[in-house]
Amino acid sequence: MIEFENSFHKLNTDFYENVIPSKPPKPELISFNKSLSNLLGIRISWIESIEGLECFTGKQVIKNSNPLAMVYAGHQFGNWVPRLGDGRAILLGEILDQNNERWDIQLKGSGLTPFSRNGDGKAALGPVLREYLMSEAMHQLGIPTTLGLFIAKTGENVYREKVFPGAIITRVAKSHIRVGTFQYFASLGKYNLVKELMDYVIKRNFPEITTNQNKYLSFLKFVIDAQAKLISKWMSVGFIHGVMNTDNCSIVGDTIDYGPCAFMDKYNENTVFSSIDTFGRYSYKNQPLICQWNLAQLANCILPFLSDEKEKSIKIAQNEIDKYSEVYHNYFSKEIFKKLGFSCKIEDDNKLKDELFDIMKRDELDFTISFSNLYFELLDIDNDLSEFTSKSRDFTKWISKWKLRLKKEKKPVNQIAENLKQSNPIIIPRNHLVEEAINFALENDNFSKYFNLLKLVSDPFKYKEKYVNYYKPPDVLDENFKTFCGT
Repeated sequence: MIEFENSFHKLNTDFYENVIPSKPPKPELISFNKSLSNLLGIRISWIESIEGLECFTGKQVIKNSNPLAMVYAGHQFGNWVPRLGDGRAILLGEILDQNNERWDIQLKGSGLTPFSRNGDGKAALGPVLREYLMSEAMHQLGIPTTLGLFIAKTGENVYREKVFPGAIITRVAKSHIRVGTFQYFASLGKYNLVKELMDYVIKRNFPEITTNQNKYLSFLKFVIDAQAKLISKWMSVGFIHGVMNTDNCSIVGDTIDYGPCAFMDKYNENTVFSSIDTFGRYSYKNQPLICQWNLAQLANCILPFLSDEKEKSIKIAQNEIDKYSEVYHNYFSKEIFKKLGFSCKIEDDNKLKDELFDIMKRDELDFTISFSNLYFELLDIDNDLSEFTSKSRDFTKWISKWKLRLKKEKKPVNQIAENLKQSNPIIIPRNHLVEEAINFALENDNFSKYFNLLKLVSDPFKYKEKYVNYYKPPDVLDENFKTFCGT
């Protein structure tokens, strides 16, 4: 049994609408996350029980749950939408984990809410499988993210461009509050509620700044830092979120809302996968800039709390937003230097890093293999992925300079090699593998390929020769591959 609380439910009722999830006709468990269950202190036997199934599919609302849908607004592809909200998600409540940390438990695909607009509030099986797999892969890569606890079929059909099986994912997060949540109340001039929301986030997620002289400025700094760190980690693994609207920008710096996301195969900074991102607003290279833009929207919402004078508040906010670029680049450089095996700082490291990216772009190299193969390059080991590395003269010269640079680490080669292995994933959820696994599950009601891929991406830094085909890019790269929101 889960001991639910719901601190968000105790806030002003303007923040949410009470909602009862729709009851699925024939729920059926597909998978649940055992390690996450253990962290949350939820007994495996309960999750596998009828009560657990009914709780995590909305068929039964258990004690102290107080389910609700949160309201927020947002800029979607730069266009202001004054009222959005949880259109197909319902927050069941919160639980405290083994470390006394609070987590939201949310159902996604659980039926109509007051914010569903023209939707049905349901989710198709394909997008549910995708979010469950992608969030676990990101977590194992060390990237802050919401997590999938439980996925199930609902026993009903949902209608999109065609008929699909319905499904629900139970999503776990440290917070579901977004930049768009602040935008909603600021746009209405309800700054008393902006303050209440900010106080709530500080108390729950950033308690160390509660007693700061200007805790609201500290709040802005914390959010900027968390977002800069998150985007640097996305960029370091070639991840493209695809829909970085302000309503998809988590206030605590977690990856949230896995819609048209994907990983790059061939390195190209202009890569876009989302079918609706016509102008490349959320391309790979634009992600750091869009993050800064989103943070500027947040800063604008909290101006009245940064000082007593409007002009002074604007200057304070602008100063913090201007710092973002340096904060991000420091985090990104740190991520890439770790991937290159650098632990001490040398003046020409940035130049060496930039040279590698230039070669990757010019030689059209695979992003993941370019880094994971450095382990084999260092130890002069042939492997089945060598064919996907560059044979160009520039790359050969770069490898020589890189090896000379590593000698300045003054560490044993085997130790550097081990650090390289632990910093560069050998496997990512490549688009063709994800599509193949999900399509096979949908067409055959057989999840064997899906579970196999899920198992492999859950251990992304371990090379297993028998799974080498999972590490390779597709034989023919689909230059027109598109991803979809799945709503």
